[in-house]
Amino acid sequence: MKKDKKIEEQELTNEEVNETTQENVEELTNEGVNEQEEQGPSVEELQSRIADLEDKNLRMMAEFDNFRRRTNKEKLELMETAGERIFKEMLPLVDDFERATSAMEKTEDINAVREGIKLIQQKFISFLDKNDVHTIETEGADFNTDEHEAVTTFAAGEDKKGKVIDCTQKGYKLGEKVIRFAKVVVGE
Repeated sequence: MKKDKKIEEQELTNEEVNETTQENVEELTNEGVNEQEEQGPSVEELQSRIADLEDKNLRMMAEFDNFRRRTNKEKLELMETAGERIFKEMLPLVDDFERATSAMEKTEDINAVREGIKLIQQKFISFLDKNDVHTIETEGADFNTDEHEAVTTFAAGEDKKGKVIDCTQKGYKLGEKVIRFAKVVVGE
């Protein structure tokens, strides 16, 4: 009897489960149909939206192309005018050199010529500083491949190993960018 009762309970439970499952499936199906009717835009609306997006995309691409052309043109103009400014600032130095060579031919006072050349050199160094061009330090500095170019090595003892011993040609930086490496002799 106990077995029959358990079987009946199981059958009842299975029947209830089947009914509940069927009801749930029907509800979900009805909800899906209703949602589809409420949410789904028509094909014409979707095609219209696609056409709008394609138009916007085309306009953005054209706008970007114009921006790129304009920017390139401005860069070229900036480089040309920047070069012009530098050369205009150098012209007084050229005038000074012309006056110095003219004075060297006419005068016998070598000290006056030396003084004139030193003044021109100072003026030129001031011009470079004004345009953010600086010499690369080499005296007693550690050898740095980012700023120095080793011309040769020289046996100089343990305390000078890896250090710059002599500079054969000065190096220069424009801001933080090396525009000419310093040519140096390195101790080993």
